[in-house]
Amino acid sequence: MRKFLSMMLSLVLLLSMFAGIAGAEATLSDDVVILYTNDVHTYIDGALSYDVIAGVKNELLKQYKHVLLVDAGDHIQGTAYGSMDKGESIIKLMNAAGYDLATLGNHEFDYGMEGCIAIREWAEFPYVSCNFYNEEFFERKDNVLDSYKIFECGDVKLAIIGATTPESFTKSTPAYFQDETGAYIYGISGGDNGEKLQADMQAAIDFATAAGATVIVGLGHLGDDLSSLPWTSEETIANVSGLDAFIDGHSHSAVKAKEVAGKDGEAVLLTQTGEYFNRIGMMVIDAETGAIATDFIELVELTETTKDADGNDVTNVIGYELASELYTGEKWVSDETVAAIKNDWIAAVDEQLGAVIGSTALTFDNYDADGNRLVRSQETNTGNFAADALYFLFDDMGLDVDVSIMNGGGVRNKAVTGEISYKTCKEIHTFGNVACLQTITGQQLLDALEWGARFAGNGQENGGFLHVSGMTYKIDSAYPESTVADDKGVWVSGPTAGYRVHDVKVYNKETGAYEALDLAANYNLAGYNYTLRDLGDGFAMFDGAVNVLDYVMEDYMVLANYVQGFEGGVVEAANSPLLAKYPGILLDYGTVNGSGRIEIAEVTK
Repeated sequence: MRKFLSMMLSLVLLLSMFAGIAGAEATLSDDVVILYTNDVHTYIDGALSYDVIAGVKNELLKQYKHVLLVDAGDHIQGTAYGSMDKGESIIKLMNAAGYDLATLGNHEFDYGMEGCIAIREWAEFPYVSCNFYNEEFFERKDNVLDSYKIFECGDVKLAIIGATTPESFTKSTPAYFQDETGAYIYGISGGDNGEKLQADMQAAIDFATAAGATVIVGLGHLGDDLSSLPWTSEETIANVSGLDAFIDGHSHSAVKAKEVAGKDGEAVLLTQTGEYFNRIGMMVIDAETGAIATDFIELVELTETTKDADGNDVTNVIGYELASELYTGEKWVSDETVAAIKNDWIAAVDEQLGAVIGSTALTFDNYDADGNRLVRSQETNTGNFAADALYFLFDDMGLDVDVSIMNGGGVRNKAVTGEISYKTCKEIHTFGNVACLQTITGQQLLDALEWGARFAGNGQENGGFLHVSGMTYKIDSAYPESTVADDKGVWVSGPTAGYRVHDVKVYNKETGAYEALDLAANYNLAGYNYTLRDLGDGFAMFDGAVNVLDYVMEDYMVLANYVQGFEGGVVEAANSPLLAKYPGILLDYGTVNGSGRIEIAEVTK
């Protein structure tokens, strides 16, 4: 009898346990949650990182049956934490955090097509893109990736469609999409008016609908920058029918929820989280009505005020919370497994690159006081410093260098001051491009400056905006832009209506004066393979240039080499080894606006 009663008690407990589990499951919401990120750019060392997003997902799984985690591109490049192993550790973190899907941003191609293939092999989640395809003899073949993935979420059949910006050709390197003969073997559809991208998106929507999808969400790396016209997310949405929402990236915009009318007149909810893990996006799809809501999960600092030795108030950060109207889980969470992977990798990179090589009392920056990025639309002191580093490299080697150029998109840092380490240099130049020296004509140089300046003064950013050393130039911002490009955004010829760039002057080392550019003369130009050799940002005017010295030093080491050229490693304008050798050269790092090498003014009436 005692044994029987014991068995019955065990059975009752077991049934109670199952009843409890069933009851817990019954309380879970049928609504579908999508957590999303974009343009993280390997900024993993802040308080908000992959360990926190993993914790958030785990918390939400206590409330919802269906929780997905997706990324809209540009996650493997941006800081030393990405470039040191070409994104492998970032993919490990994304795997551990529980990502379910991603699309390719333009920077997923920064380590070459082999690097792009590698990250897809490392990933335990699929990549999708409806407009990235194989090409042969100018003919489109099959897509490289699936256009979409369908997730079965109870009664909701959710299709997520990927899209990749056609700007990837010029905002990574066109050569990565070509074979050894220069023939394109990969394509990303765009169209002169965006029609090819839109057609691919519509085809994917139609296929997903035919497969039974009840909700369709775009996951695109397209952006809303005017410079990305005609391939922006809003243009794409406006020219397709059947989308319910669109999770965007590329332009680093913080868009919590914006309604954009589709081709059929139906409202499509557009959202994007900004950049650098500043926030996490959260989308909730109502399982019964199909209504969609979005919000940001943002970081809130918890502070306390104390007194210092002089009795002054000092505010200290003592912790963090997560704030969101949609997220109602624990206010601060971090997955221990993901945190351990992250912390180990940060420590390893910091150890490799942590050696201090110099210092500065100046502030090298690319942003104004309001946080607006300047380096892609005007001169900055960091852009000048990077161009000077190239000039110094070849001059210090005893080679004849006349001018150097540095594209603004290759200068990635925010404010830099105090100690300078190899890691600091890696945060300025994250791509791993290599310095080259070429002999070009004055005409080629003018065409390069014009191409880089084609949007200057009109409020648009351009990663190809050129910072210079050993020369000065002016831009007439009122003059119409008329350079000619092909359908991939690569330069074809100079402007048809005259040059916006004028009054170009080159520093003469012998006279110490700046002299007018001679279009027929030859000049030795220093730059990186990205711009000079690989058609980066569409710079194709250097075809036919004579290579003086190729692939000399990686970009961040070029900066480190220049820093170490300053006496005692103390970086200031008066201490520059270039200024000591060439007293007439224009060099001043005192303000973010640079030395006055580039003048942008409205001249044309």
